[in-house]
Amino acid sequence: MMEKQTNIFSLRSKVIIVTGATGVLGYAFIKALNNAGASIGVMGRNEKVANQRANEIISAGGKAIALIADVLNEKQLKSWREKTLKKFGRVDGLVNAAGGNVPEGILQPEDDIFSLNPEGMKKAMDINLWGTVLPTLIYGKSIADNGGGSIVNISSVSAVRTLTKVMGYSMGKAAVESFSKWFAVELANRYGDKIRINTLMPGFFLTEQNRTLLTDGKGGYSKRGESVIRHTPFNRFGQPEELGGALVWLLSDASKFVTGTTITVDGGFNAFSGV
Repeated sequence: MMEKQTNIFSLRSKVIIVTGATGVLGYAFIKALNNAGASIGVMGRNEKVANQRANEIISAGGKAIALIADVLNEKQLKSWREKTLKKFGRVDGLVNAAGGNVPEGILQPEDDIFSLNPEGMKKAMDINLWGTVLPTLIYGKSIADNGGGSIVNISSVSAVRTLTKVMGYSMGKAAVESFSKWFAVELANRYGDKIRINTLMPGFFLTEQNRTLLTDGKGGYSKRGESVIRHTPFNRFGQPEELGGALVWLLSDASKFVTGTTITVDGGFNAFSGV
């Protein structure tokens, strides 16, 4: 007779920290984690939104804490780590969703390529790369001390496909891909199979940052948006909630033998040659 087994996709009893949780994708992430039963650290710089989202989870019967921090500020990250441990007693997972583009990191078609803004490119790289590395170092130690868990870094198709204009962002996300694979191996060398680290690579999802770039403000697509759709076999942008399944899987015990890999959720964009 087949015995009923524990739901390996459940996050019940797990404490998960989500950076960038005040953004569009971050909101979808915390809702998916709440539905899977996790206790959630809602981290972001926007205090009002972080508190609103934490309270929304609590009002729905879940467990959450608002963590007001800049992911590039080690002092703030360490302070909130201690408060998280005091409230929940442990950390089992981390989602590094903070990142994004900055105007200074964009290279317009009419710009002189040899006069690009190095500081702007560095700023874009810092928020994406070091905004992933620092929380990993600080919260990763707590995950290790707790006996292990899972870290998920948010990448982008721009890390592996050249997208015009977004040069700084693309370099930052490519570095996130490299860091994740490198760190996965080093964690395994030291902790065996206790700590996993993988990347979730979204395709094109409409957010507040890219909406004006991809739409015309009249219910249609911009020229760039139309190009993206032509190169996406599903012929549409993704919905933020469509990232939830892959994220929950990577954080759950269902992916215990998965590390150093990239899960792509892009409607076929990366697989399509354009022909």
